[in-house]
Amino acid sequence: MNAKFKKILSFGVVLASVGLILTACSGKKSGQSTSNKDSKHSIALITDENGVDDHSFNQAAWAGFKAYGKEHDLSRGRGGYQYFQSGSAADYTPNFDQAANAGYQTIFGVGFQLADAVKEAAKKNPKKNFVIIDSVVSGQKNVASATFESNQASYLGGLAAAYTTKTNKVGFIGGAKSAVIDLFEAGFKQGVADGAKALKKKITVQTQYIGNFTSTDKAKSIAQSMYANKVDIIYQAAGNAGNGVFQEAKDYNQARPANKKVWVIGVDVDQANLGNYKSKDGKKENFTLTSVLKGLNVVTKSIANDAYKGKFPGGKHIVYSLKDNGVSITKGNLDAKTWAAVQKARTQILDGKIKVATAPSK
Repeated sequence: MNAKFKKILSFGVVLASVGLILTACSGKKSGQSTSNKDSKHSIALITDENGVDDHSFNQAAWAGFKAYGKEHDLSRGRGGYQYFQSGSAADYTPNFDQAANAGYQTIFGVGFQLADAVKEAAKKNPKKNFVIIDSVVSGQKNVASATFESNQASYLGGLAAAYTTKTNKVGFIGGAKSAVIDLFEAGFKQGVADGAKALKKKITVQTQYIGNFTSTDKAKSIAQSMYANKVDIIYQAAGNAGNGVFQEAKDYNQARPANKKVWVIGVDVDQANLGNYKSKDGKKENFTLTSVLKGLNVVTKSIANDAYKGKFPGGKHIVYSLKDNGVSITKGNLDAKTWAAVQKARTQILDGKIKVATAPSK
């Protein structure tokens, strides 16, 4: 996402507050009708600095918003649904203020980095509903918290990697080190280890962190180093920065025959389209092995619907897992044997036969 953000419009009037002009990606104006007569069902999304079209976390949350609007015949704009885009962490609080002042009733903060801003906004606006995703805010009755057991789906991704690797070297690239990304790393590594054991293979996992969720160049550089070191599958849990891993894999694969490709495991949304390329021998190919899905669209639509019915889960912590498809994995390019192993492991996790770690082993 580039640094130049478009101004967000509502009824053609530029919203301004605390001396800042709210920035957002505008999209089609045709969806912003004036048919929203009652703001009590309106919802707003405050993104992190990666923006709503990050091919990942924010984009998935926004998909739930659009589905909610369609279901209830609400249009984009004041009284309906809208997103407020953050260029940096300094925009979080102003954006919550903008959304609240514009009359939005249920306001979502996407990502653990927005937790403090959610707490502050909820205190200032006790009659409005707030949601924090990927963190927990306790002791505030107008805040609902939603987290994911991403370790479960990441385990399945690790198992898929173990069954697919030819070099017996795979990689994990994380964004910023945190308890949330620990879930991805822990599940992936355990899945790789269990898959290696079942196949009687010795597989190593190379792990590196970018330090943030925005530096695509650094992610690309790390991926380049891993592929050069014979890693043939990388699982990236790095938000927008993860696009750099896809860029490197595409550059690498375009110079090689189709049967010598390296793979990327997608995250948050189905990132299959990011893996399209043409190999050195002229074949149309795809290198997205599978994607580990985090159902932000499920969460945003579900909680928005609860609020619509007057049943907003304020003060509650809701955990989404494999059980309710809050996390899942795509078939992608997995072969039949691998997919069967993944489905078997999914059942074993649900039955409690496989316990997936929540933090990487040291």
